[in-house]
Amino acid sequence: MKNPKLASRFAKALYDFATETNNIEVVYQDILLVKKVIAENQELKIAMESPIIPEDKKQKIFRKIFTGNLSETSFKFFTLIIKKRREPQLLMICTHFIKLYYVTHNIKEAYITSAQPLSEEMKSYLKNYIEKDSPYTFILHFAVDQNLIGGIIVKVDDLYFDASIQTKINKLKTEFSKNAYVVGF
Repeated sequence: MKNPKLASRFAKALYDFATETNNIEVVYQDILLVKKVIAENQELKIAMESPIIPEDKKQKIFRKIFTGNLSETSFKFFTLIIKKRREPQLLMICTHFIKLYYVTHNIKEAYITSAQPLSEEMKSYLKNYIEKDSPYTFILHFAVDQNLIGGIIVKVDDLYFDASIQTKINKLKTEFSKNAYVVGF
C-alpha cells in the first residue's frame, strides 16, 4: 500500500542527511536516475512493488542495476528501503525528495503545450521570458497537442495561461451562441 506521508518522511530524512554531509547535489542526481529507471521500466516497477517477490531477490535486482551508478549514501538508503519492505514507496520517495530539492533551490516546473514541436531557439526564448522577473529557476516540460491548432498553453503551479487558437475559437462560438442580436432587424 502506498503511503504519501511515509514517503514524505523518508524523503525528508534522506534530504536532511544529504544536506548535513554536503552531498545534496550527488544524491539529487541519484534520485533522478532511480526515478527515471523505475518509471521507464514497467517490469522493474512491478517487481519492486510486488509483495510476492522476496526481499533478497529485490536486493539482487537493485544491486545488479544500480551498483556503480549511485553514490554510497543513495545506494545504502535504497537498500535499507528494500530491506524494510518499503520498496513500493520508491517512486513516491523520489518525487517527494525532488519537491524538497526544488523548494530549497527556488526551482519551479513549467508545463508548456503547443500545437507543434517548438524549436530550440523558441524553447530558450520561453525559458528566458518566464524567468525574466522571477526569483525562480524554471524547468520546462514541453508537450505537443495538435488539437490546439496554434498558440501555446503554459501551466506553472496553479497559474494557467491559455493562448491557444482552439480556446479562442471556443470563446467565439460561445459568444455567437448567445445571439445578442435581434433577428430580422
